[in-house]
Amino acid sequence: MTAFTLRDAREDDAPALQRIYADAVLYGTATYEIVPPDASEMLNRWRTLTGQGYPYIVACDALGEVVAYAYAGPFRARPAYRWSVEDSIYIDPAAKGQGLGRILLERLVELSQELGFRQMIAVIGGADHQPSIRLHERAGFRHIGIFEGSGFKFGRWIDTVLMQLELNGGKATLPDETRYPGTLL
Repeated sequence: MTAFTLRDAREDDAPALQRIYADAVLYGTATYEIVPPDASEMLNRWRTLTGQGYPYIVACDALGEVVAYAYAGPFRARPAYRWSVEDSIYIDPAAKGQGLGRILLERLVELSQELGFRQMIAVIGGADHQPSIRLHERAGFRHIGIFEGSGFKFGRWIDTVLMQLELNGGKATLPDETRYPGTLL
């Protein structure tokens, strides 16, 4: 396995984030976007998430090039969902199959727990997207449902798989409202 370095994403990573994400948009079902956003839009998305206190990390290869990224963002916009995050992981096609998904997801879970979040939700495009489903299963996520035929991309209907991981005791105790890591905006 190749050695990778994880670090917080930075503004100057926007072109790499855009390149990696564009491949997912154009050739995969991990996202239901149809047209890849440009680097400026990716920078705006990064600023929005990090500005609200959500973790956003990248994996760099031995040359320091960004080859994958992951972030946790709001699961839904309503304030009652504020203790739940949705994970997203995108990997450059040339870097797939090297364990990066596991490394990124493990770190994202750690960061989300440190911030006090209580649930992590995986929203996986495609019931046939087995690498992502297995990745989440191995990390302890459990299946919570399928939205059948909820996306239409590449001329076909795609199911959306939902998986969930409890963080920090999940629903067993009340959260410390004074520690809320994000914003209520």
